[in-house]
This record gives sequence, structure tokens and C-alpha cells, in this order.
Amino acid sequence: MADAQAGPIEQRLQRMGLVLPPALTPPPGVVLPFAMVQVRGNRALISGHGPQRPDGSMDGLGGKLGGAVSLEQGYAAARLTALSILGSLKRSLGSLERVRCWVRVHGMVNSAPGFNRQPSVINGFSDLILELYGPERGMHARSAVGMAELPFDVPVEIEGEVEIES
Repeated sequence: MADAQAGPIEQRLQRMGLVLPPALTPPPGVVLPFAMVQVRGNRALISGHGPQRPDGSMDGLGGKLGGAVSLEQGYAAARLTALSILGSLKRSLGSLERVRCWVRVHGMVNSAPGFNRQPSVINGFSDLILELYGPERGMHARSAVGMAELPFDVPVEIEGEVEIES
């Protein structure tokens, strides 16, 4: 049953059976001395996020696309990363309805030599945002680049910027 207090975006998530994870539980001994979301005026800058499990822990999938991680697994990891970002936005903004539009997304893919399908991986993120927010609010400028390594061997890290209601 949908939460009566949830806005349309959260209701869509519920209907899709998707859960926003709580704040990231970093690995033991790791301190994250930065804000996951930094609000400035009518913009929210989103720090790099990786895929999370529904309990807030880091997703166990590690490795490189084009190596141990398949394209399908990378797409799913980017989708989990979208949920992680949406969870951070909800905690910071109070409501996902405050997002007027998605401005920019920068997707980084942990890539084995020769892997060049980064855009297909980051589509896991973009497809979910467009499904939730529609083309008017969800369409964003985007980069999808390959990296030799990412923190904690995550397959995907994504950062971005949204315009918000004041």
C-alpha cells in the first residue's frame, strides 16, 4: 500500500517495488568528510554515489565492466546508484518533489582495458530517472566515462546536479 504522505515520485518508486536506502554505511575505518548533497540557492550538488543495498550497506558487486562485471550487472548497479542518490536527496531536501529538474549527471564506470560501453551502463541511472520524473523534469545533460579504478572497487560511481524548489 502506498504511503499517504509520499509524493508522486515516491509513490512511483513504491509501485515499482523499489526502496530508497538509508544513508551509506561506509566500510569500517572509512570516514566520509563531505556532504552527500550540498544545497546552494536553487541547486543541489550531488557527490559521487555508488550502488547500495536497501539496508544502506555498499552493494557487494565489485570489479570492472568488461571483466568480472557484465553489462547487465553494470546497468543494474547504475540503477541502484540512482536509488542511493534519490535517498540522499530525500534526506537533504525533505521531499523528492522539490527537484524541479535534473541538470547534469556524470557517470564513471570502473572499466577493464578495451571496454567502451560506458553509456550503456549509465543508462541504468538515466532510464530510472526519466521513468520517475518524465522527460520534462528528468532529462539531463550527461557524461559517461571509463575509469581505471573507482573507490572500493565499485563498478559505477555517479554524481550530478539538480535544480530545486526554494
